[in-house]
Amino acid sequence: MPASSTPVDDLLPVGLLQFDPGRRITRANAAACVILGLSADRIIGRSLMETMLDARLEAALDAIPPGGSATAEARLGRVSPRNVALRAQRGDDGTLAIVLEDVTELKRLRQMRTEFIDNLSHELRTPISTVTLLAETLSREAQLAEVPERIRDRIARIEVETGHLAQMVNELLDLARIEGWTQLRLADDIDLAVLAAASAERLRLFAERQGVTLLVDVEPGIPHVVGDEDRLGQVLVNLVHNAVKFSPDGGVVRIGVGRSPGDESFAAVAVQDHGIGIARADRPRVFERFYKVDRARVRGGGTGLGLAISRHIIEGHGGSIGVESEEGRGSTFTFTIPFSQTSPAGRP
Repeated sequence: MPASSTPVDDLLPVGLLQFDPGRRITRANAAACVILGLSADRIIGRSLMETMLDARLEAALDAIPPGGSATAEARLGRVSPRNVALRAQRGDDGTLAIVLEDVTELKRLRQMRTEFIDNLSHELRTPISTVTLLAETLSREAQLAEVPERIRDRIARIEVETGHLAQMVNELLDLARIEGWTQLRLADDIDLAVLAAASAERLRLFAERQGVTLLVDVEPGIPHVVGDEDRLGQVLVNLVHNAVKFSPDGGVVRIGVGRSPGDESFAAVAVQDHGIGIARADRPRVFERFYKVDRARVRGGGTGLGLAISRHIIEGHGGSIGVESEEGRGSTFTFTIPFSQTSPAGRP
């Protein structure tokens, strides 16, 4: 059987473009031609601008230093425009290789999912609000009437579970909006020390009821960050609330704000508890939607969406979030986000 003469890169499911140091295309595989809507003979020898018709994308790719890389997303193609994810790598000799991946269908499916969750959440809010109101009315009437204690307990249970349902609906809607980036507004000049103190104060009464002490430690002279203050506050409140929930009576939850040890151009915020910790098998999955650790070991309920929402918010700020934990000895959740380059507090 004769060997195929088809180039190996034409068998790849993603597009591949190669540029010489003069920024001219020297190679375009079959998938790249399909994505761009051009034949190979109309691509080879052209510049990036002539091929993609996107000046901002050209400027971003030109800015990649030798040995560097970058990622971007653009709408490309002349006959049938497509949403394309690009990963570019520049060689030490000035050549450039770009991998193109058509994400049009993926974005469509994500939009469908977001709209579905959004619509479902709105539809569920009315009946849940009605049940909540009825449960509250029953509870008040039960206090005034001679109702057996077991009936009062059941009414109280209905109130609690309805509250959990309402929380889940709100967080589903929140997650759908954040994933669609419809509400993230990176425009606030934020003092993380003030935000950490405010978040601790919001949860101080809850912590006192649980027998837990909240402490805030701030490294002096921390620069400001630019972001969405409400969303970052939401992350802090969620992390502190979880830390209190997992702490024993008499425990201490510490909120630390400082520079990231790995990169001092980033702020690091850590929430540490000395509670039950997280099992090794659970740690890689705690930021997944709806994932929960062993419910029998948790004081209080939860939806399993809080950490997923937190991850999306932090990544939307150009940062990252992670956890270190030892089972039986506690956990430390840490997120990092870049300092503002324009804030007066951030100047050397």
